[in-house]
Amino acid sequence: MEQSDVTSATDTESATGTGSATDTESATDTGSATDTESGAAAAGPAPTAHHDTFARDHLPPPAQWPRLRFDLPELRYPARLNAAAELLGHTAPERPAFRTADGDVWTYGQLRARVDRIAHALTSRLGVVPGNRVLLRGPTTPWLAACWLAVLKAGAVAVTVLAQQRPHELRTMCEIARVGHALCDARAVDDLAKADVPGLRITAYGGDSPDDLLRLPAPEEPYTPVDTAADDVALIAFTSGTTGRPKGCMHFHRDVLAIADTFSKHVLRPHPDDVFAGSPPLGFTFGLGGLVVFPLRAGASALLLEQAGPRQLLPAIAEHRVSVLFTAPTAYRAMLDELDGHDTTSLRRCVSAGENLPAATWRAWHERTGLRVINGIGATELLHIFISAADDRIRPGTTGVPVPGWHARVQDADGTPLPDGEPGLLAVRGPVGCRYLADPRQREYVQGGWNITGDTYVREPDGYFRYVARADDMIISAGYNIAGPEVEDALLRHPDVVETAVVGRPDEARGQIVVAYAVLRAGARRDPEALRAFLTSELAPYKCPREFVFLDALPRTATGKLQRFRLRTDADTAPALGDHE
Repeated sequence: MEQSDVTSATDTESATGTGSATDTESATDTGSATDTESGAAAAGPAPTAHHDTFARDHLPPPAQWPRLRFDLPELRYPARLNAAAELLGHTAPERPAFRTADGDVWTYGQLRARVDRIAHALTSRLGVVPGNRVLLRGPTTPWLAACWLAVLKAGAVAVTVLAQQRPHELRTMCEIARVGHALCDARAVDDLAKADVPGLRITAYGGDSPDDLLRLPAPEEPYTPVDTAADDVALIAFTSGTTGRPKGCMHFHRDVLAIADTFSKHVLRPHPDDVFAGSPPLGFTFGLGGLVVFPLRAGASALLLEQAGPRQLLPAIAEHRVSVLFTAPTAYRAMLDELDGHDTTSLRRCVSAGENLPAATWRAWHERTGLRVINGIGATELLHIFISAADDRIRPGTTGVPVPGWHARVQDADGTPLPDGEPGLLAVRGPVGCRYLADPRQREYVQGGWNITGDTYVREPDGYFRYVARADDMIISAGYNIAGPEVEDALLRHPDVVETAVVGRPDEARGQIVVAYAVLRAGARRDPEALRAFLTSELAPYKCPREFVFLDALPRTATGKLQRFRLRTDADTAPALGDHE
């Protein structure tokens, strides 16, 4: 379904992938679909293995796809490919795969056996057929990872959500993806049940019930992976949109391997003896890649922590000799105050993404540990990191250069490449691209064959990309993407709230914090704790405002349009626009 990537003289890139001010390619890198894409992709989509074709049927029209590129030999995948089978099939069975905080170790052999047992249960006991969407919910554990692998191996589509998300959020995502099955940690079932999704069959795992997933009778023999096409949808990852309605990002089986064969292979460069750990949950593609896909692709192991805040990470690093760490800048800043008394000598790789990494944080971590943090920018739409740098190529204060296999440029709103040093919109393309599930916002994210990430960047003359700001209304706090309109929608469900607007305020520790401006009905008490308590029942805690400002009226133009810039200015400088609580 990919479009060919024939480029003109004015729309080409350098062979190194960094691009230039005019975004030109060398003659050797300008070509047709057959030399920039895999043969299977160039020939068109392979026949799907999905019996339930909902996901493929709701891909964007081909004309709205980004131009995909497969410049590296390792990205030229066969037409038939099952990502789970690839991740599990190449490492000796006695090697460690997953570890837990209490010292439990799953070998690759044990992981394969447990994944196969779950896959058998899915298909023979629960009636899951290839292409069905299966929601996965629970804290970060080996069992959650095994469920994800089993869903892919069975040819179904994994929809991994956060354990923090509330019934209203869960119901919306299930409706968008038409989810019919759910595998849920027994400790996280209540909110999913309260979502009251019509037709959803919930199967708990890790509990005492006789119909628990892990107690269901299933064959003990190996499970033959479904012969999925490389471009069959493997997962739907949800990301908040600036309109507040979440967007489902569809990614293929080959995409799962492509993020490992670009960023992980060429920038991270893991070893089989590495132990990965980090804070992002598996419901974030940052965590899915860093804690499952990358270690398994390298034959390494991952420490999966249910609690992975800064105070848990430092002792875990020492106890389990973690060598590769994935977390957000907020956590690196917090851990600086806790480093004394903790052994971090096992670390050799520290990766930061989710928000911009300030140069001061990079330098402070380097001074205290001797480690150079690998900064990166990724997106749920593109599955993982596409601009980064490691080792001597790191330049504090910049994100880095395009990861091998990826191309980037800075352009204006009309799609014209901008000169070095001039801020503009970041545009990216590579082996993975944005494919929203039946969402008109596809046209906003993909323009002229490029993925427009919503970030404002500057490209330096030597090819390094430097982050400036978000170009939309997204608030990025402690690595979480928070859509202001989604929080506004939840606040408006409170009976006392008449109008509201939510913006971000710069914060040294978290990057930004969420600030809510609210106009209440006449006679209502201005009680921020009451609003906060209400929101915690409606939204994941990280989305809840840290500050409430009560106004008699929101600032608007004469035509009634909300003046968000005035609220942002107030959030930046905190003048007396209203009553701050």
